Amino acid sequence: MALGQRGVAFIAPTCHLIAYIISCVHPPYPALVVAYIFAGIANGLHEAAWNTYISNLENPNELLGLLHGVYGLGAVISPLVATNMITKAKVPWYYFYFFMVGPCYSISSEVLTAGKTGISFIGAVACPIAFWRFTGAAFRRSHEQSHGDTGEKSTNGLRDALFTRPAARVSWIASIVLLFYVGVEVTVGGWIVTIMMEVRNAAPFPSGMTATGFWLGITVGRIVLGFVTARLGERLAIIIYITCATVCALIVWLVPNFYVSAVVVSIQGFFLGPLFPCVVAVITKLLPKHLHVAAIGFVSAFGGAGAGVLPFVAGGIAQGSGVKSLLPFIVGVSAGILLLWLGLPRQRQVQQ
Repeated sequence: MALGQRGVAFIAPTCHLIAYIISCVHPPYPALVVAYIFAGIANGLHEAAWNTYISNLENPNELLGLLHGVYGLGAVISPLVATNMITKAKVPWYYFYFFMVGPCYSISSEVLTAGKTGISFIGAVACPIAFWRFTGAAFRRSHEQSHGDTGEKSTNGLRDALFTRPAARVSWIASIVLLFYVGVEVTVGGWIVTIMMEVRNAAPFPSGMTATGFWLGITVGRIVLGFVTARLGERLAIIIYITCATVCALIVWLVPNFYVSAVVVSIQGFFLGPLFPCVVAVITKLLPKHLHVAAIGFVSAFGGAGAGVLPFVAGGIAQGSGVKSLLPFIVGVSAGILLLWLGLPRQRQVQQ
């Protein structure tokens, strides 16, 4: 509200830059915790601001799919780059952050970080330039106009989004859906290597490639299915995607074959991929514009907590009942997402 998208475009990349500068000097562990607080702030600002901005453009499903697809591509590429730097170039793990910060440093005779400037530095310069006209004053004018169009007088967007019906029902259902979705995504991505090794008796390398296939499936699904969602409608599309992802999880559980599991896990990622951008698009359609930033910011933050909650629960289940018990757990949570989504109100119900 005060700084507009231009302010976010400067603050968020700068927070990333601070986090990576701290990390690349190999500090003690408490300093790393502080560094990742800055990284978390940056991620939260990015998610709330750019999801809101893009979801209000034309063709939001396609554009959100591309946005989150690029995010997924980073999740595929970054571990491969870091792993090769550590295992093949024999450099310490924290040298990876020089690549994120820049400028270019020779870190061994065999590897050189690409480019003359780091990724975070480029973002800190390019993002404010791209959003230079989107000031706080411009955002307030747009906010006041949408406020007037809807006839609403309240100025507390977050309170309205969370505690005033029918907006509260939309916000809380979407939040819990994303909590479980992010939890499933991180649980599968984090545990699938162990599952393939211990349950399917696969070797470490092909097991690791299964995780890569899962994240690649998420990336491709976000990009490709965004165009399909625009034609089906978000509500029906998500029902189809979650159903397909649940069936895939069921196959991985019931078919005791590594090759089948490896292929199906990638397909599962393909159908899970578009869920986050689809939910964001639904929020912007169901809620008035002046609630978008508050609602999407809260939903993204609440959903992000799933990355900590469900993997923690999964770890307890694996420790108590064995890694194999995670397979029905993933099926159950996926089915729960579908049931929650069916409880989301339709647009005419929200308008009434």
